[in-house]
Amino acid sequence: MASATPDPADSAVDTVLVVDFGAQYAQLIARRVREARVYSEIVPHSMPVSEMLAKNPKAIILSGGPSSVYEPGAPTVDKALFEAGVPVFGMCYGFQLMATALGGTVDNSGAREYGRTPLAVSQTGSTLFEGTPAQQSVWMSHGDACSAAPEGFIVSASTGVVPVAAFENDAKRLYGVQYHPEVMHSTHGQQVLEHFLYRGAGLAPTWTTHNVVEEQVAAIRAQVGTKRAICGLSGGVDSAVAAALVARAIGDQLTCVYVDHGLMRKGETEQVEKDFVAATGVKLKVVDAEERFLTALAGVTDPEEKRKIIGREFIRVFEQAQLEIIAEAGATGEPVEFLVQGTLYPDVVESGGGSGTANIKSHHNVGGLPEDLEFKLIEPLRKLFKDEVRMVGQELGLPEEIVQRQPFPGPGLGIRIVGEVTKDRLDLLREADAIARAELTAAGLDREIWQCPVVLLADVRSVGVQGDGRTYGHPIVLRPVSSEDAMTADWSRLPYEVLEKISTRITNEVRDVNRVVVDVTSKPPGTIEWE
Repeated sequence: MASATPDPADSAVDTVLVVDFGAQYAQLIARRVREARVYSEIVPHSMPVSEMLAKNPKAIILSGGPSSVYEPGAPTVDKALFEAGVPVFGMCYGFQLMATALGGTVDNSGAREYGRTPLAVSQTGSTLFEGTPAQQSVWMSHGDACSAAPEGFIVSASTGVVPVAAFENDAKRLYGVQYHPEVMHSTHGQQVLEHFLYRGAGLAPTWTTHNVVEEQVAAIRAQVGTKRAICGLSGGVDSAVAAALVARAIGDQLTCVYVDHGLMRKGETEQVEKDFVAATGVKLKVVDAEERFLTALAGVTDPEEKRKIIGREFIRVFEQAQLEIIAEAGATGEPVEFLVQGTLYPDVVESGGGSGTANIKSHHNVGGLPEDLEFKLIEPLRKLFKDEVRMVGQELGLPEEIVQRQPFPGPGLGIRIVGEVTKDRLDLLREADAIARAELTAAGLDREIWQCPVVLLADVRSVGVQGDGRTYGHPIVLRPVSSEDAMTADWSRLPYEVLEKISTRITNEVRDVNRVVVDVTSKPPGTIEWE
């Protein structure tokens, strides 16, 4: 399966490699680098140094990780990395690896620090810390600690229990901090990271959404040539931006296929046909596949099985659409060889696509794809976070109604019904979802929350009273969350009066629902979607 995401080694883009040592924050590091308008890419710690250097990185960042540098089998790094002349920045575990590789001392002295920790900066004019206060709060998470810096390094910061919390070597352009500058709890962390990028590595903040569009258009044209492609248009931001980007590259060689699988929200199909086609002018083929999907999902309650079924049926519908499009083009038409998908970086990570990452859940376009897939994939957003996708959409001229839509999962309402998916249950959930969306819009909260999944607990019933009579209805769950990139999320504190109005309308207007509850779980431990 080929992806259209360009390899920075083959382009003129300055690239920072983030070496992942199993850190929970490796993706966040990459995101913070991009916020500094420098392109970043994550590579596994198992990649040989020669392969890393072959990518021609302008800088390398070593992430944190859960291991101790002294544990048998703990991830290591070849000393050659620090002798290659490429600027390197070590964070937490990466800092300790740099220290030990270059002759410093790291030991388990019992100097553990977790959470917010006061940092004392002793070299306030240093490359990393110039312009930041001498006393600042940072986010620590370590058991081992560096007690002596390698020869040639200055110690630029310490804490009450760790004598070497940061060190720097300007001559060799090697830097490290014991803490996590990438998390927002490190009050000047982004500034320190940018000091490394701009001052230590000499990079310029030139990576923009305009660059992304230009690179992807060139890569897609090179990949597709004169062949044709189809794109699964779901109505969501991701597939819309992916389709618009590919359309920019290959024009009428692209046909978008909208599968009305019966799992969409109220008014979804009409919106896709009206808004997206009007904005892009792409060819759109609508396939009515509701009966097919509901038949395949009958009796299925396991969420992973639902996702895999939906992913499988999507592909089969696309294959049928491919035959129809070829037939319409005639015998002399170019073959349809490519499938465009709006896969994002968090989709890849959560599906086990990152080094050392767990398979949290299969995404319909990553872990749910059948092995006998006949298409070559074009995934122009595969290495982007959601906010970056929105910016690309704006660069492409898509209307706000599309670009600023709240995220909606590819499997649709099928994974927002806890239990078997049936037409009656879908209709019920559609009405409740439409009410919640309408009231959030009326309250002007669309931009303040990341998304608000509405979940039907189909296999749960609770006793209620309506019209002086006993009811035995389903609960509806509201899941309002705030996030930047879907890797982490916090529950949104909606005004009580908005919650009250949503609850009152749903219980009054939606049959068989007598209870509305609010999910106040953050991610982690809970995912944004329930299934």
